[in-house]
Amino acid sequence: MNSEPTTEEHLRQLRELVERRLQQCVQGREWPERLAEAVNYSLLAGGKRLRPLLVLLSAEVCGGSIEDALPAACAIEMIHTYSLIHDDLPAMDDDDLRRGRPTCHKVYGEALAILAGDALLTLSFETLAASGNSAQTIAAQVLALATAAGGGGMVGGQILDLDAEKIIEKPEKATGGSAENSEEANVVPVEAEMDSESARNCSSTPPVLSVEHLNCIHRMKTGALIRAALEIGAVSAGADVNKVHSLRTYGQCIGLAFQIADDLLDVTGDSSRLGKTAGRDEDLGKFTYPALLGQEASRNRAQALVDEACVSLQQFSAPGRHLQQLAKFIVERDH
Repeated sequence: MNSEPTTEEHLRQLRELVERRLQQCVQGREWPERLAEAVNYSLLAGGKRLRPLLVLLSAEVCGGSIEDALPAACAIEMIHTYSLIHDDLPAMDDDDLRRGRPTCHKVYGEALAILAGDALLTLSFETLAASGNSAQTIAAQVLALATAAGGGGMVGGQILDLDAEKIIEKPEKATGGSAENSEEANVVPVEAEMDSESARNCSSTPPVLSVEHLNCIHRMKTGALIRAALEIGAVSAGADVNKVHSLRTYGQCIGLAFQIADDLLDVTGDSSRLGKTAGRDEDLGKFTYPALLGQEASRNRAQALVDEACVSLQQFSAPGRHLQQLAKFIVERDH
């Protein structure tokens, strides 16, 4: 008797589909050879492929086709990889290790790394435009992805993150109290955060080292692209407004949970498992959840976000089980 695949098996199958399609997307490009090498080096280096998996799972729970959603899954991974290439540059986080091997600029030089990132950013939208989906679907996906990746999303969040490094202080001075008190004062449902005026306009005031401002940074820097993954997957399936809203709430929750887990792993993880240099946040004076709240409060916050994410999937019933399990993996991972 055939049984349903476990979530781990299903994710592995979807990841293999993504890897094959990414290879197809960059094969045969009439690009300068060195540019092609640098792009392939970064894009095809593996990794968790979280964002493309979210695209495919979102399409799946909405009754859509995995094949129809694959171009969008690849497009979002191209944008994510471009952001990693640029994030590792000396002008940003100045990192030497990514996905278990030297960063793009360490191998190919800074100029070529910048251009490889630029090529991936533009290739993502070419991939969507050539997907074969309806013009309405493509337009909606392009809008969601461009909005999430731009100044009001990932790029803007990076600016806020860099600004916060300039004023980093001890949490007690930044919040006017203990880390524990700060956590209690700032835990509000993520859906409320999504709809608050302060969340939408978080970049309009000077940086304040608080949980609210940290949430704001990562809703933009990390969360926006994760939310977009859920949205463009749902769009590819022709999902209704209620389903899109539920999936965006899920994405908002796991986006923050993922960042908290990432911050914790930078403190407790091992470089050989992480595939990047552990301890870099502290070296750079990064504004992180463990630095502000402490490790235990950060873990509790991440778990609360995962619980909220799972509640947002109730309307999907059994088809949403893989998304629920993926949310749990995010906080339980060791790399």
